[in-house]
Amino acid sequence: MINEPKIVEITDVITETPTIKTFKFDWDFETLGKPNPGEFLMIWNFNNEKPMSISQINDNELAITVKNIGKFTSELHDLNVGDVIGVRGSYGRGFDNSFEGKKIIAIGGGVGMAPINAISSDLAGANSVSVISAAQTKEELLFIKSLEDLGVDVFPCTDDGSFGFEGFATNCLEDLLKDTSYDYGFVCGPEIMMKGIFDILESSQIPAQYSLERYMKCALGVCGQCCVDSEGWRICVEGPVFENDKISQITEFAKYRRDASGVKY
Repeated sequence: MINEPKIVEITDVITETPTIKTFKFDWDFETLGKPNPGEFLMIWNFNNEKPMSISQINDNELAITVKNIGKFTSELHDLNVGDVIGVRGSYGRGFDNSFEGKKIIAIGGGVGMAPINAISSDLAGANSVSVISAAQTKEELLFIKSLEDLGVDVFPCTDDGSFGFEGFATNCLEDLLKDTSYDYGFVCGPEIMMKGIFDILESSQIPAQYSLERYMKCALGVCGQCCVDSEGWRICVEGPVFENDKISQITEFAKYRRDASGVKY
């Protein structure tokens, strides 16, 4: 059953950056289902449970890419090959991966590159895919080489100019759009970044999908913890991926969100 945690053994741990690690584990697609890029898993470390985007979908193998930002993620970062975790899912509405023969631009900021890596890898064979991988500094950039190995055109972008384009993802996108256009976009990262990307793509009439993050508890659409103003859509069910027209209806987008008690911040 999708809602029953599966105990899986970690088969590989990759240190991606000083603060980010990727954890791989086997996943029987035939019996457990094959997730789509953009869907998420609930990860249980036997103390707590948190949602994590799927960063890689290979033959009967999944991966999550985790930034160490608190107690739960720190405990995950302490795990090694052979350790076990509980995995529930997959959940949510993922990216549309049915495109063929299109010119795609995918944009990820920080660990938001996790679902961007999954969709870009999935679409690379049948489409011309370009990826803006953005981070504050060179040491925090994700998936540059692995995406290039798939034939993806990768545009590294760093706030401090330590590698690739100097500036924000929005600046890099504006620079690319001076000489080319795209049929479709995929975006994930800090919401202030996504709002800037949204405005640019809208003005360029490029449709796109955006992956949002909210505080989640059940992942089943029951508790209402991850509902967004003003539509009341549940990020765990109606999202986490939304198209342009839906994003524009979410009044809290890039303005505020709510903590575990429902208080805006």
